[in-house]
Amino acid sequence: MIEAVTRTAGVLDGRIAAFLAREADAFKRANPRSRAALQSGAAAWLGGVPMHWMKDWPSPFPLVAAKARDARLTDLDGHDLDDFCLGDTGSMFGHSPAPVARAIRRQARQGLTYMLPTKAAFEAARLLCRTFGDFRWQVAMTATDANRFALRVARAVTGRPKVLVFNGCYHGTVDETMVRLDGGRTVPRPGLVGPGADPAAQAVAVEFNDISGVEAALASGEIAAILTEPVMTNSCMVLPEAGFHDALRTLSRRHGTLLILDETHTLSSGHGGYGRVHSLSPDILVVGKCVAGGMPAAVWGLTEEVADRFAACDATRPEGHSGMGTTLSANPMQFACLCATLSEVMTPEAYARMEKGADRLATGLAATISRVEAPWHVVRVGARVEVICAPGPLRNGAEAAEAHHPRLEGALHLGLLNRGALIAPFHNMMLVSPATRRRQIDRLNAAFDSILTELFA
Repeated sequence: MIEAVTRTAGVLDGRIAAFLAREADAFKRANPRSRAALQSGAAAWLGGVPMHWMKDWPSPFPLVAAKARDARLTDLDGHDLDDFCLGDTGSMFGHSPAPVARAIRRQARQGLTYMLPTKAAFEAARLLCRTFGDFRWQVAMTATDANRFALRVARAVTGRPKVLVFNGCYHGTVDETMVRLDGGRTVPRPGLVGPGADPAAQAVAVEFNDISGVEAALASGEIAAILTEPVMTNSCMVLPEAGFHDALRTLSRRHGTLLILDETHTLSSGHGGYGRVHSLSPDILVVGKCVAGGMPAAVWGLTEEVADRFAACDATRPEGHSGMGTTLSANPMQFACLCATLSEVMTPEAYARMEKGADRLATGLAATISRVEAPWHVVRVGARVEVICAPGPLRNGAEAAEAHHPRLEGALHLGLLNRGALIAPFHNMMLVSPATRRRQIDRLNAAFDSILTELFA
């Protein structure tokens, strides 16, 4: 009897298994100090690590970091890694940019949190407007919080209960976004821990790039806001089709629905984010992760019109807690780091270097894919590059889910890590920072070529 030969994305499953086994063994041998640190220090942490997703890296156990600078990360075993993960965007401009490190040192001598504005707060607001456009801003600790507060504002000013999100979206851990499409129905995502309410009662899911689906959802009159990334980034990257964003803006205005752009990941697109580069006009803008150079911070801004509408709502609501804001948000360290990042780090010149490096990376990856005739493709959004183990382009979240091959992607990740390159853990995403050197890009491309040569031999 002849056994069936099975493949995943063009690669023999047996070859993936053999590659993974060998690379896992090599990883264990190379990282004894990380392993020992995890074993000795895990007991007091729930699940053994400070944040549960630290166990989700494709390696047999997570590396323990020692330090990072620019686009290099050193682990506890002394390996210097070319870092293309960059904290999954939190350090997109490199680890500890010098202007941000100086700002932290200065502010640390003057106090860490006051619950009061500083002079730097007003400079930060000016720089936010210069970078992203004329919005009325608020500060949060994370983009999750910023999205949550933006949705409260949208419901308040429209008097409507629901949000429209796209199937496969990512907006942090906002409860209302934890939905997906199943046979045309909006249902909760599987695996959601302890939901306080059915998120499908608060949201409508539509496929990305499906304008007719958006129009049908808005026609109900229940949608307070469309919450979207300009590009879907957290499954397999999905680009907007021509005219999609113009149609979103037209339909949202026609139906009295606010348009919220979450630019937390698409800041990679260029100076001012995807919206500024492509002349989009959201009602509310959310930016997080790298906006303060790696210091925990996010901002959300309202257009003047929406700010006026919210002010009218705020003036008439009963006294009591708004449900927005946290004690440590808008602290002076955030203002200092926002000013340093927006004025000296997140510059057009930095983006030019990032764009050039990312183009070199994407070109090299695509050349290898073409050479071995893999049925894969490469997507790039500015400084963000992703290898997708499926033909492209992808149109929506359903296609992105089908293109996701965790075992194969894990093999690529582990193979690159063992060859000195760290990429994002949950899909094959890479970022190029202003500090990333040409030789680092060439090393990653060479490692990728070596791995694919073996897998497709």
